[in-house]
Amino acid sequence: MAGSRSSLQWSLLALGAWVGWGCFSAHTAGLVFARDGSGVYGYKDTPRLPWCEWRVHDPDRPAPRRVDPGPPQPPAPAPADAVVLFAGGDLSAWHTNQWRVEAGEIVAGPGNLVSRAEFGDCQIHLEWMTPAGFEGPWYDRGNNGVLLMGRFEIQIFDSFNEKIYPDGQAAAIYGQTPPRVNVTRPPGQWQTYDILFLAPRFEGNRLVSPARVTVLHNGVLVHWHEEIHGETGHRLVPEYKTPVSTGPLALAGHGCPVRFRNIWVRPL
Repeated sequence: MAGSRSSLQWSLLALGAWVGWGCFSAHTAGLVFARDGSGVYGYKDTPRLPWCEWRVHDPDRPAPRRVDPGPPQPPAPAPADAVVLFAGGDLSAWHTNQWRVEAGEIVAGPGNLVSRAEFGDCQIHLEWMTPAGFEGPWYDRGNNGVLLMGRFEIQIFDSFNEKIYPDGQAAAIYGQTPPRVNVTRPPGQWQTYDILFLAPRFEGNRLVSPARVTVLHNGVLVHWHEEIHGETGHRLVPEYKTPVSTGPLALAGHGCPVRFRNIWVRPL
């Protein structure tokens, strides 16, 4: 019945007309809302994650509580032993693509921005900002990500406003584990990730120990030595497909002009 649609469902229908039904339906097929009436949206037709009771991108998974991280801080200086990937200059530390530098900041374009250097165990610092007033579709509101070894994604998203599924919100290990708390600042304000990453270990093709990650978002601990269960994917159970223990740092473009500054890595 038309009269029974929620306002958000109507907005999604209008959005389908705006972005074109082909692109829209690919993202919204099976989209449902949480049973508790919170307005969180996600999927219930996805596989169940074997280490917990929830499905991949489950809207009924408990959403992290909000915590105010305080105001944005000035850029954090790189330690003397860090590999500086961006300090306001050019993109010479990255493979060439359609991303650009504007006013001393990286502006995301299509595709992924991939570092020339590769890393295993490491400490990563980067600062990012989702655009204020962005008019894109719900699934692209500040959408980007930090791909550790080019394979394991720590999500970037506008989780100040958007009620996307908890394992897809800002600072989630995408498709796997939500952050402990939601400390996302509003679009148009700078945010920080400080990431301690332990690479997976293999003996031949056999996984000996999985990757693990500790993440501070805006200075607040959101993951502590958390297991990464496999390579990142959408609507599927993660798995380790390639037995490697080093890889590049990549930033995952999805068409939203997210900005970055002050990116450095300390190999451990």
